[in-house]
Amino acid sequence: MTTNWIELLGWNKDQIEDIRFAGYSFIKQGQYEHALKFFEVLAILPEENTYDLQTLGAIYLQVGNNLSALNYLEKALALDPKHEPTLLNRAKALFLLGYKRQGLTQASQLERSSDTLIADQARALTLAYS
Repeated sequence: MTTNWIELLGWNKDQIEDIRFAGYSFIKQGQYEHALKFFEVLAILPEENTYDLQTLGAIYLQVGNNLSALNYLEKALALDPKHEPTLLNRAKALFLLGYKRQGLTQASQLERSSDTLIADQARALTLAYS
């Protein structure tokens, strides 16, 4: 049986949003290890939140824990499979884990993005790992 932490702690949506805001504040300050703790708490809550999973994956990528990054990015993509920033971070994680072929496949798809920032970063990844 899974523990419902929201019920157990008596939290409401405002308190959960406060945790998210505090974690985001640490990200803005570049304090990723502190932010990680807040988003890890959010990730164990029963209602999976795509933003929290995407952010947790990105933080793990930032601190060099590429396997955990890929794990959370995959969870986020299961909820929102077309979110391009998450797909781009997934490509980065794949490259950093040595999955060059999968990373190149992901990056080449993102090179066709209508978002020029995503497309340019995907091209840069492709060039760096080709």
